[in-house]
Formats: sequence, structure tokens, C-alpha cells
Amino acid sequence: MIFEIFKNLSPVMQALLATLFTWFVTGLGAAVVFFFKDVNRKVLDSMLGFAAGVMIAASFWSLLAPAIEASENMGIPGWIPAVIGFLAGGVFLRAVDHTLPHIHPALANSEPEGIKTNWQRSVLLVLAVTLHNIPEGLAVGIAFGAAASGIPSASVTGAIALALGIGLQNFPEGAAVSIPLKREGLSNWKSFMYGQSSGIVEPMAGVLGAMLVMTMRPILPYALSFAAGAMIFVVGEELIPEANSEGNSHLATGGLMAGFAVMMFLDVALG
Repeated sequence: MIFEIFKNLSPVMQALLATLFTWFVTGLGAAVVFFFKDVNRKVLDSMLGFAAGVMIAASFWSLLAPAIEASENMGIPGWIPAVIGFLAGGVFLRAVDHTLPHIHPALANSEPEGIKTNWQRSVLLVLAVTLHNIPEGLAVGIAFGAAASGIPSASVTGAIALALGIGLQNFPEGAAVSIPLKREGLSNWKSFMYGQSSGIVEPMAGVLGAMLVMTMRPILPYALSFAAGAMIFVVGEELIPEANSEGNSHLATGGLMAGFAVMMFLDVALG
């Protein structure tokens, strides 16, 4: 009943509700700060690996495969939009990463990256996770837009599976922000509020992504590939290096494999 009601909503509304869910899970992860003073580094690295696995699997099953199929349906060689969009997504994230001041939560004692600023370290910690929540929100929104385009490999259930996968990996991300903030001296409540706020960009990006592909249908394969490239950039630039920075590479790799398997199951079984 609920699923049928959801399917009858517009893709923009579907994207909004789905990304509100992913934001909510970010808040659940941030709420860990009320119960724990710290997160064991081995657990954190496993969770970061899991998040990386989810994003890698989602990039292919939910984004690149439908992009290639959409291109071929338009009479365009499938590899052209896939390659162009994928690389554009990485270049865009690299430009933002180079410009936006931030500190990676797992490397909270490191020097800030991006342009020089006097912003507080707590703000810089939040901005790091906010940065890679943007492509996640875009990916969910574009997936719902693609489902409305009639591509056989893109469906509402597949987009829901993507939202579930993104939500799962948002839980450790929320904790990875709030716990370091608590170590920085912030109260539990402030740490939680900052941690959950890192996910607020996902509904914004989700709605934007759905609107773009609904109003400009020819860009769909490029948009799908763009979101995939942006997510893979986050995995290679941030998640995998951070997960391996403390010598827990076996746990991080195990988490990655588990995350990939979970996302693959969600996408193939539900999609």
C-alpha cells in the first residue's frame, strides 16, 4: 500500500522523501555521541570501508549501467556519455575539494585542506562529510529521475535500493563527524547537531538531480555518469585512504567487500 502510494508520487517528491530518509540515518549515526565517548578505530575503519563498498557498487549498478543503457536507447555509443560524465564528476569534486576548506573526520588532527580560512575546526570537520554527501544526494535524485524515463534497468525499486544503501553508509558517516567533534570539546548536543547537519545537503542535491533529468532528458546518461564519477572520487580520495591510515587495512577491505555485497544485493534483488 505505502509502496504503491510512493510509486505514484512525482520523481521529485520521491527523491525528496528518499533523501530525507538518508539525512535521517545520518542523524541516527550522529546520535551515537550520546552513548559513546569514542569509536574504536578498528570499528571506524571497518565502517569507512563499508561505506566505500556501498558507493562503489552503487556507482555501477545504480548509475553507470543505466547510463550506458540510456545512451544506447538514444542512439549514442554507450561509452561516450559514461566516460565523459564519469570524468566530469571526478573533476568537479576535485575542484570543490581543492577549494572548500575542510578536515577529514578520521584525520581530525591533520592540517585543514582547501583555501586558507579562520573557520573553527568543528565547521571544517562537518564540511568534509558535507562535501561527499552532495554526490550521494545527486545520485539518489538522478536515479528517481531515471526511473521515470522508462529505462528498463532503472526502476523506482532500484532507486529505493540505492537510497537504502546510501542510508546504510550514512550511519557511520554521522558517527564519524559527531565523535571527533566531541573530542574537540563540544557538548553532546552540539556534536550531534553538527553531525546530522552534514546530511542536510542530500535532500537539496536529490531534488536538484531529479529536476534536472526530468526537465532536460538528453542529459540523463551524463548526469548518471557524473554522479558515479563524483562518488568514486570520494571513495578514492577520502574513504579508502582514511580507512587504511591506521594500519587496519584488512578490516577496511573486509568492510569494503561487505558494503559492496550489500549494495549489490539491494540493487539486483530489489531493482
